[in-house]
Amino acid sequence: MKAVVLIAVLALAYVGVPLVFGGNAYILGLIVAALTIAGVSVAWALLGNLGGMVSFGHAAFFGVGSYVSAVLAMKLGVPVFAAMVLGGVGAAVASVATMPALRLKGPYFALAMLAYAHIFQILATEMTPVTGGAGGLLSIPRFPTVMGVEFGEKTGGYLIVLTIVVLAALAYDAIRRSAWGLALKAMHDTEQATRVVGVPSTHLKAAMLVLSAFITGVVGAFNAHFISFLQPDYAFASTWTVLPIAAAIFGGYRTVWGPVVGSLAIYLLDQLVFKELMPHGHQLVLGALLCVMILFSPGGLMPLLVRRRRRKKEGVQAHAHA
Repeated sequence: MKAVVLIAVLALAYVGVPLVFGGNAYILGLIVAALTIAGVSVAWALLGNLGGMVSFGHAAFFGVGSYVSAVLAMKLGVPVFAAMVLGGVGAAVASVATMPALRLKGPYFALAMLAYAHIFQILATEMTPVTGGAGGLLSIPRFPTVMGVEFGEKTGGYLIVLTIVVLAALAYDAIRRSAWGLALKAMHDTEQATRVVGVPSTHLKAAMLVLSAFITGVVGAFNAHFISFLQPDYAFASTWTVLPIAAAIFGGYRTVWGPVVGSLAIYLLDQLVFKELMPHGHQLVLGALLCVMILFSPGGLMPLLVRRRRRKKEGVQAHAHA
């Protein structure tokens, strides 16, 4: 995305959306939920695209980040913003436990990560003195008011999660353009050959896993303080894995902004359109839409839009030369 377009979109997102929807708590709440999914989706795409690993277990990092942040804020009095960052650190540390799975490839890695998510969920349920057990944690501290901005309200929460998503996408873009990104792309074609020329493929994969877990943990921590309660079944729910994957594929997980566009598109379409038309079973329409997208544009929505824009531009140029 060109810098001018990106700045215009960000200005619209930071100023335009609060001005238009600031008085509509329902719509703004849906946008916050869509951006929460977008944050996990970007983290998942970073690991899937650059690390070449498809994970079915990002709910593990989401849940760990949620609980670490909530427990630090509730029991140790850590300021909420600092606790949110430490929630990401907790998820990154937890990702070290999943690193034996890096030896696996394809569906075996994906299933191993799914198993880790279930293990973390069981631990959160059993560690009752710390996590509250199956009953969970209530009255988790909300975001404070800073310089007159009430971050505990929906508009403040929107600004926080938007900032998390933008920073995650910019980090994704920076890594993709770096020497690390080039090495990771080369690993997709032939990992053995890159090892021969001295590329530390295992270390790079591990770094992508830790970074992806950190981002997911921060998003999970944000969600815990935004909704102010937490239960193991909710924090480690498969929703936090399935929806981000669907959004990333729909938007185009090999592009930086595809997961963000995909998350906003499928979640808002589902909640504002499909749910109104079909109160029960509206997810079927979403599934059908995803199938259509995969069949007609396997790369996702963003590559499709880029191709259409390029064809239109070429058509205009051809018409001008005629």
